[in-house]
Amino acid sequence: MENSNKNLCEEIIRRSGVNPRKCMKCGKCSGTCPAYDEMEYHPHQFVYMVESGDIEPLLKSKSIYRCLTCFACVDRCPRGVEPAKLVEAVRLAVVREQGANHLKADDIPQLLDEDLPQQAIVSALRKYTK
Repeated sequence: MENSNKNLCEEIIRRSGVNPRKCMKCGKCSGTCPAYDEMEYHPHQFVYMVESGDIEPLLKSKSIYRCLTCFACVDRCPRGVEPAKLVEAVRLAVVREQGANHLKADDIPQLLDEDLPQQAIVSALRKYTK
């Protein structure tokens, strides 16, 4: 594994707080994922790929944006691995690499739309202020 990929994997694991080695590859997380059909890489594959250091395909995958962050995979995991947190950490790494990594509270009023649920605004603020 290339040194920069190794460092990125370690950073993703640290940022997510997830220990991917706990995964027993049962696939229950993927079986309960409502976005399964839309994802190129499924939750159990995210965990395995981060664990093995095969991070490049994940960084280029649209799957990181297909994840609904509903945490169904987290609830279903018998080992408490929390795949959604790994997906969020990979997404954050990609966003930061692109340079669009911060949403400030002052930016929110111009983004408001009467059809936009308040939960979406809070979620975006939480994700992009890290």
